[in-house]
Amino acid sequence: MNVLNPKLSMITYGAVIAALYAALTVVFAPISFGMMQVRIAEVLTILPMFTPAAVPGLFVGCVIANVFGGAAIPDVIFGSIATLIGAIGSRMLRKSRWLVPLPPIAANTLIVPFVLRYAYGVGGALPALAMFVAAGEVISCYLLGELLIAGMLRMNRIKPPQ
Repeated sequence: MNVLNPKLSMITYGAVIAALYAALTVVFAPISFGMMQVRIAEVLTILPMFTPAAVPGLFVGCVIANVFGGAAIPDVIFGSIATLIGAIGSRMLRKSRWLVPLPPIAANTLIVPFVLRYAYGVGGALPALAMFVAAGEVISCYLLGELLIAGMLRMNRIKPPQ
């Protein structure tokens, strides 16, 4: 970061990421919530590869999105925690482009099926719910995420992590 106040810059980056996550979730609300969800905002879960500001930004954005999206309280809490765990994992794996999308996929696949079952009363076996969640996460995090990573790495201003 080439700025006068690095702390302010980190807060600003985090806030912008939170706003983007919340906006993308709400704009695409019909596919962002439910048993089979492809949350377009989850593409942003690759951003911890490029900046630590993305970790709190994604968490706060998920909280805001779930609140404004009308999610149940357990979803606001545990869905957001799943996003936080995924973001922390992505940051830890930032040196491996192909592993960066895995933590959000894993965290959501393990946590969200329980939220669907116990907060919304969605029927079906938990492994089946996990497969639906995983499918949506793979689309958002891996397919779309890889496109975002490729685009960001091609930009001269964005360098791969060291």
